[in-house]
Formats: sequence, C-alpha cells, structure tokens
Amino acid sequence: MTLIDSRPGIREAYRALTAKTGVWVDAELAVSRLGPPLRTELSEWFPPEQVEEAVTTYRALYPDYAITPTVPTPGAVEALAAVRDQGLRVVVVTSKLGRLAALHLSHLGLIADELAGDLFAEGKATALVEHGVRWYVGDHVGDMVAARTAGVPGIGVATGPCSEDELRDAGASHVLSDLTAFPALLAKITVGPGTTAG
Repeated sequence: MTLIDSRPGIREAYRALTAKTGVWVDAELAVSRLGPPLRTELSEWFPPEQVEEAVTTYRALYPDYAITPTVPTPGAVEALAAVRDQGLRVVVVTSKLGRLAALHLSHLGLIADELAGDLFAEGKATALVEHGVRWYVGDHVGDMVAARTAGVPGIGVATGPCSEDELRDAGASHVLSDLTAFPALLAKITVGPGTTAG
C-alpha cells in the first residue's frame, strides 16, 4: 500500500475466494496485515495441502474483483511525478505477482519504468540491486529489511500495516505519514542522476 490502496479490492477478492472454495477467510483481518506473500496469508485459512490450489484460485479471481476498487494512496501520483522531475526512474518492487501489479498500475495510469513482483523482504533486495535503486520506499518492515539488505536507504510510509515506530525500528532512514511529503524529501536527498523505487 505504498502507491496503491488495494485493500478494497483485495477484500472483495478474498470474499470471492470464500464463495468459490467454501473455506471462510476473514477478509477484514486479511487486509489488515497485507505485505507478506499471499501464501503466508492463505496458510492461515487453508490446510497445507490446499494452499497452492487456493493461491491459484485467488489469483484467477483477482483481476475481476480486485483491480477496479483499488485507488492510489494519497500523494502517489505526485510522488511519481517528483521522481521523474528529478530525472530518476520509477522501479516498483512488490510482493504482489508482477502481472497483477501491472494491472493495478495500468488501471490507475501509474507508470513504472521497471516492475519486479512476487518478492518479499530479503527477496526484494536482489531486484533493488539489479535495477540500481538508490532509495526504496515501502510501507512494511519487510521493505526496510529489503532496503538494508540491498545497502540502500529505506523510506518508510505509514500507509500500510506498520506504524511509523515499527518502520523506524526496522531501519528506515526516513519515515513519512503518507506520500504527500515525499516530493519535498526527495528534493532534499537527491544528488545527481540515479534511480528510486516505489
């Protein structure tokens, strides 16, 4: 939930999964702890031998239920514009499956120069290094772990399940309440050409 607030759509996708499988998923609880991989959440509701099938079913339902209700987070459009105004690239590194993340970005008119999906915590660090990211902006303590592992400053945004204190404790170099403060911060920390991530 750094660039998009996918909670309304994900809530509907979980409700559709319950209707399809007959296995109850508390959609409100599930959306309150977004960030870790989908398998982690579905493991809370499905027995181990059914998790992979549940993942496949959920992802099949996702385009029809989760894309349209999703909205940009406050300041997201302006944050991406600020990155480009500095001559930088937008690299989106997410735990969401890449093709589903791309549907969200396309629907909302948010343009990324690079997109790497299905990654979490230390797993994101490989993509950060590969794409030459200079800062990583994220809303989860796992994102701060990714930044630290990649050797870049993490910028925490408290629009997801983690508080400002949790993000700071996880190693965030800067913590923002939302992305509306990001353009001013970027102007302060940018020196020369490079890459940033959202």
